[in-house]
Amino acid sequence: MTDETDAPSPIGWLRAILTSAVIALVAIAVLVYGTNAVLTKVHGKTHGSLVAVATTMFFVVLLALAWALRQLQRRKLI
Repeated sequence: MTDETDAPSPIGWLRAILTSAVIALVAIAVLVYGTNAVLTKVHGKTHGSLVAVATTMFFVVLLALAWALRQLQRRKLI
């Protein structure tokens, strides 16, 4: 049996929409523009190694964003 006073309060629609928009903008900025910024700084690499760097960085950052979102959910901020 759970006590109803322990139930988390739902967030409002406006906060949900704003939060999702901010998360989407941050994710796009980091995943696309962050990867592009790193690749423009790397010189003297072959095409294959640049693809490997970009792909690895993309997925590492994607996993970091997923972990950060999970931490925000755990703290009931989103």
